[in-house]
Amino acid sequence: MMGVNVVVVQGDILEQQVDAIVNSWNRNVIPWWLLLPQGVSGAIKRRAGTEPFKEVAKYGPIPLGEARLTSAGSLNYQGIIHVAGINLCWYATDYSVRQSTINAIKLAEACGFKTLAMPLIGAGSGNRSAKWSLACMLNALESIESHVQVTIVKFSP
Repeated sequence: MMGVNVVVVQGDILEQQVDAIVNSWNRNVIPWWLLLPQGVSGAIKRRAGTEPFKEVAKYGPIPLGEARLTSAGSLNYQGIIHVAGINLCWYATDYSVRQSTINAIKLAEACGFKTLAMPLIGAGSGNRSAKWSLACMLNALESIESHVQVTIVKFSP
């Protein structure tokens, strides 16, 4: 039986009791300081500071669907996994969301994280609906096997 143990909750990703969180980022082509981070990225910048964004910038352009680890800044997590979930046209595709989801899990495993909170990758700035993003992510999580416990957080203030 393949699949990842997943729970879907309503709330704030920065309030989850997990080892690490996922930031649905972009391809990392535009310097982070030129962007006005929205959604999860904006919340991370406000609460964690700019250090995670300075760290992710050092990776240079991130291939679509790949994941990169940074510190959590002043947040109480072991790290932040940034995924390139949207293309250069600010649009999420089935490929970008699926690969971002899978690669975030692989990186979490490699880092020894047992629990991971993920936002709806592709919803919002990726121009996709929450329903579409959730279905795409759940499909991706069913296709792999992992010991990482995943919490998908549907944002609600």
